[in-house]
Amino acid sequence: MTDTSTPPSADSSEQATAAEPAGADEAKKSESVASDSDLFRQSEIAADYVEGLLDILDYDGDIDELVSAGRPMVEVVGGRLQPLVGQRGATLEALQELTRLAIFRATGSPSRLLLDIGGYRAARRKELGAVARNAVEKVKEHGEPVRLEPMSAFERKCVHDVVNAIPGVQSESEGVEPSRRIVVRVAD
Repeated sequence: MTDTSTPPSADSSEQATAAEPAGADEAKKSESVASDSDLFRQSEIAADYVEGLLDILDYDGDIDELVSAGRPMVEVVGGRLQPLVGQRGATLEALQELTRLAIFRATGSPSRLLLDIGGYRAARRKELGAVARNAVEKVKEHGEPVRLEPMSAFERKCVHDVVNAIPGVQSESEGVEPSRRIVVRVAD
């Protein structure tokens, strides 16, 4: 995932520093460290939960827990994992939601955990980049909006990231789950 937030300008950070009492920077650092440790704790809870599921289902897989781009992640790698991904990632999405619920139950806080199994998300992100670039080419060539097929939230985010990085076009989501889709059009 890519962090699309804009870093503060030097002027705004200088103004903030001048207005803050001494020791505020240290407090911020400890908050971010605590935040990172909370995120890593979420990934540990998720890894334990997923490991329990794999044991129940008698699947073998190596589980990596990490924090990336400010969100907890769990990656499962191994053979025979396709049934856990399902058609177009439907089973993976369901497992991700169950794992997020396990984190919520353990911590009392909602989680933005990203679960990947067998490298599905990385491969799908690459495919969706091609879909997005193809839609942009059509919009630039014909000037008409292009409506893409319905996608999951993860898939829509991948497409939005690619389209928003290309000048002259914009994307927006329309519709209601599970039929929510992206429309790519010429930028206003």
